[in-house]
Amino acid sequence: MEYGFADRVRYFDSSAVRDILKVVNKGNVISFAGGLPDEGLFPVEAVEQAFSKAIRSGNKALQYAETEGLLPLREQLSARMKKKAIIRKAEDILITSGSQQAIDLFSRVMFNPGDVILTEDPTYLAALQVFASYETKVVAVASDHEGMIEEDLEEKIKKLKPKCIYVVPTFSNPDGKVWSKVRREMLVKLAKKYQVVIMEDDPYGDIQFDPAAIPDSLAALDINNTCVVYTSTISKTVVPAMRLGWITGPSPIIRLITQAKQAADLHTNSISQHALMHLFNDYDLDRHIETIRATYYERMLIMKRYLDEAQIPGLSYLEPKGGMFFWITLPDHINPSTLLNVAVEQGVAFVPGRPFYISGEEQSTMRLNFTNASPNQIEKGMERLIKVLKLVHV
Repeated sequence: MEYGFADRVRYFDSSAVRDILKVVNKGNVISFAGGLPDEGLFPVEAVEQAFSKAIRSGNKALQYAETEGLLPLREQLSARMKKKAIIRKAEDILITSGSQQAIDLFSRVMFNPGDVILTEDPTYLAALQVFASYETKVVAVASDHEGMIEEDLEEKIKKLKPKCIYVVPTFSNPDGKVWSKVRREMLVKLAKKYQVVIMEDDPYGDIQFDPAAIPDSLAALDINNTCVVYTSTISKTVVPAMRLGWITGPSPIIRLITQAKQAADLHTNSISQHALMHLFNDYDLDRHIETIRATYYERMLIMKRYLDEAQIPGLSYLEPKGGMFFWITLPDHINPSTLLNVAVEQGVAFVPGRPFYISGEEQSTMRLNFTNASPNQIEKGMERLIKVLKLVHV
């Protein structure tokens, strides 16, 4: 039977990262491929108690809820963002089923086919998938380790009249960099000047190895709440399975996204929202985040040591100041996809850089995750990876 699918499905594609995980999880492979937090750091007892309290607190936790999300939870999120100088009212916050849904709902209300989105290259793979599904045109802005370059950004804004600028300015996925204060201020200034909406995706912002070194977010710089839509999640700091994120920004945008969410899933999981409220009230989440930071910093340094000691000509990286990833530039003659096949045979996996590029073309780059493997696994995995790199480098 032939099925009459919508034209837009031709833009759908499977996640390259998910496809790799399906392969490496079948065998005795140490994986640096996924962007996964460490399950051993999940606050299992606290989560168990929070869900128990949610159930015992009355049947409201098991009932339908308002689309916007529970008001007390939105007030808690407002208070937490205020500590980061992001001043947003609870009524301008929408609870979503993870920040991935926030990107999708934002795209649903903002983009027509052919609309232009400016972003960095490389950028977050799953955002590119969402943008493609809405038939947009994604255009790369020239960037360096401090963020977008002003001259190219302004030129493309004037020439292409983009609907949105999508960025992950703090510990970006995949390349892990942090935008400088100057570049952040520049972006907000140009967005206001040319009336362009910024979407700031901030899933990793709490995983800071040196909090004092991280500039204010774009949302904090948008004092009047006119041009920055900000989304974040608890998936990297509490547990991914709760599927809780949030989005905040100018009231007209959030109002339309709320209506789009009503059509998508009515509201986000009620019992998880009630449980998160109890976690915020009864659990020292900030102390937990400090533990995560310290643990991941130690693992990052182990991986860094192996990269430094490898002394492979043409291999370079930017030391992460937080987040979950190393972004490695390889010697030009090494094909990362070919390298991955050899590496998996030797019991280690990574993500080739190609899926993160707007062009989708092969690049001599790869992403390594340092958060999901134990120190011992990192040592074993990096020994295998360096061995493979030296083998193919000859």
